[in-house]
Amino acid sequence: MKKNFYCILVMLLTSANAQVNDSISLDSIPVAYSKFSLTPINDSVKDFKLDLPMDGNQGFFQKPLVKKSIAPVILFAAAGATWGEREHIREIRNRYIPTFRHHYDDYLQYSPAVATFGLKAAGIKGRNNLGRTAISYGASLLIMGAIVNSIKYTAKVERPDGSSRNSFPSGHTSNSFMNATFLHKEYGLVSPAYSIGGYSVATITGLGRGLNNRHWISDVLAGAGIGIISTELGYFFVNKFYKNEGDNIGLLSKIENHNGHPSFIALKAGAALSVTNFLKESELDDDKETGLEMGLEGAYFFSKNWGIGGSFGFSSFTVKPLHFDFDDPELGSMDIITESLGFLNVDLGPYYAHHFSDDWLLMLKATGGYSFPAHGKVLVKGDLIDQLDEEEAPNGELVVAEYRPSRAFRFSTGAALTYKFNPELGLSAYVDYHHSNAKISYLYDEVIEDDEGMNTEANSDTVKEKIRYFTVGLRLTAFF
Repeated sequence: MKKNFYCILVMLLTSANAQVNDSISLDSIPVAYSKFSLTPINDSVKDFKLDLPMDGNQGFFQKPLVKKSIAPVILFAAAGATWGEREHIREIRNRYIPTFRHHYDDYLQYSPAVATFGLKAAGIKGRNNLGRTAISYGASLLIMGAIVNSIKYTAKVERPDGSSRNSFPSGHTSNSFMNATFLHKEYGLVSPAYSIGGYSVATITGLGRGLNNRHWISDVLAGAGIGIISTELGYFFVNKFYKNEGDNIGLLSKIENHNGHPSFIALKAGAALSVTNFLKESELDDDKETGLEMGLEGAYFFSKNWGIGGSFGFSSFTVKPLHFDFDDPELGSMDIITESLGFLNVDLGPYYAHHFSDDWLLMLKATGGYSFPAHGKVLVKGDLIDQLDEEEAPNGELVVAEYRPSRAFRFSTGAALTYKFNPELGLSAYVDYHHSNAKISYLYDEVIEDDEGMNTEANSDTVKEKIRYFTVGLRLTAFF
């Protein structure tokens, strides 16, 4: 029956097409009607194509509910993957900016929603008219609040600053990404700039929660996923009630807002694997270091193949303690502990894109930039240290030196293979290689510095180390 109905409809439309004049607009066709979409080929209604529903033949990632769930699922997976590294990541924050206290995130979280209603008040058409927009926002807000608060007061995870036990997930981040997705739903069809602006603000809000030491990284990632899925669900239920995808969707579907160039913004995370021993000359580690990388990456493409871009992020490497057993049983043993090495990295350079198909994309890059390392401490634990009082050796650890790596120029190259779920979103697997040198200066404790033998044994005051490593991971890539 369906097939016969489609055939009859096509015949009717073809017949009508021969009789109407060129001034008739597609806007006159009711948007609420049907599961079809009419795609204009030019400004005349005489030239159009009828896209019949293909629900049964859609690929898995093209199904509407799957497409809406991809970004939240990736963010939830990232929250789980970083759970065991929460304290490690917080340590990096505490070493770079231990006194950071700026509460812009308390206000910035609302700005995408304020912008959306401001655009409505200014008369700029979006997906929906004002009344339905408010209903969709209210539904999204209720869903987000229910999810966040039910988890917060069930999980009872302690905040990194120890102030309370309602850290997971981040409510500010959930709210900001809910608002960003709200702006995207209403005005993303008008221009991708609205979506980019909204999600950029949401990302800055999420970063602020970590920088202010109010949330763990896993709280922020889970909050982002909850915010996105809350708005998607809010719109899903409201659209079911209205029986269409939006008040003005027919008008907005004519807007061509993507030029086909693979310009992108991406959130990335992965493992960092050293090629050289970063502390070989310092003799503080007898093995190659491993760690993690997180950051933002983006590029603007002037054509389908060539663009310029860069990245901003950090990499951190754990250093294995050195263990010594003294020949004298009374001296026992000793561990030399070096705090993890941390690098804040900024890169810029050319990007090349090769399109295997509409779904698969390969990107290559060669960038240069600077590495800004964190300072760290060298501590000693052992039987001798245990004999010292708490004031001399807090927590049974004696700080013997502070290390200070220098800022250094770095060169990076890499490749990323992306599968595009749709023209706006993809998942990328990437591998990058990073190359730099760093001078590491050591400031010894007065006891060691004044002892000639101990100072010589602890190596020179400044050494030059080779910093070579690969990073392998995933990017959640948004195209614009």
